[in-house]
Amino acid sequence: MISICEGNSGCAHRTGRSLIARLNVLWTEDPEAFSKEICYISINIPKMLANSLAKQKTISFHGCMVQVYTFGLCGGTECYVLAAMAYDRYVAICQPLLYSVMMRRTVNIRLIVGSYLVGSTNSLIHTVITFTLPFCGPTRINHIFCDIPPILQLACADTRMNQIVIFVTSVCVVVVSFIFIVISYSYIIAAIISLYSTSGRKKAFSTCSSHFTVVTIFYGSVMFMYLKPESSSPSQDRLVAVMYTVIAPLLNPFIYSLRNNDVKRALNKIYHKLKLRS
Repeated sequence: MISICEGNSGCAHRTGRSLIARLNVLWTEDPEAFSKEICYISINIPKMLANSLAKQKTISFHGCMVQVYTFGLCGGTECYVLAAMAYDRYVAICQPLLYSVMMRRTVNIRLIVGSYLVGSTNSLIHTVITFTLPFCGPTRINHIFCDIPPILQLACADTRMNQIVIFVTSVCVVVVSFIFIVISYSYIIAAIISLYSTSGRKKAFSTCSSHFTVVTIFYGSVMFMYLKPESSSPSQDRLVAVMYTVIAPLLNPFIYSLRNNDVKRALNKIYHKLKLRS
């Protein structure tokens, strides 16, 4: 295992290229290409900016429905894309000689299509059961965008079944994919620890560090938002929502680009210039 991983360190550094750059338009490690951050920001930010300049901050019923569905689609898809990326890294680090076989094109297609199917099905279920509820009271959403929990607070019917569906589907989508990621990283860490070469360990950790950081930010905020009891603090919910809808999509391209040698050299030049000026 040691000689294989060290001798094929280039395979570990190319991990995810075939899976992500080739097929997945929602998520890529290339900063120049389309990424899921563009989808997230395109869903919510334009309307948020428009409302910030308007006296009446409104959104139509159907516009709210579309926003809920597309946001749920991106979120559910991202969960399983992150799990697929973790599996991709597991194969690259723990089974490098079999990478081209285990992560062949047909496998890539199945992983990506499966992620989209899970995301679209999950989002469709939530959208249908939410917007078929009667809304006869106030129409003010106490949130920064159309999200299911604050919308349910406006319903004129019992929403306990909706809360149960949210919890169950969140467990199936979020927790199951997170468990898969944890299992993949358990094998990855065990393989890295078994390496005798310091350079081999650094290369392996470099391969996984950006993905692990994104996983921590995304799953931490999503689990807090959707797997907790009904919130009594709307301001806290808005803060968490800003974290995974605005801040995280802005940070993720920078996190992934830190693996790029050109970016590293540019940052070093900036650092040395600032150091000389000071």
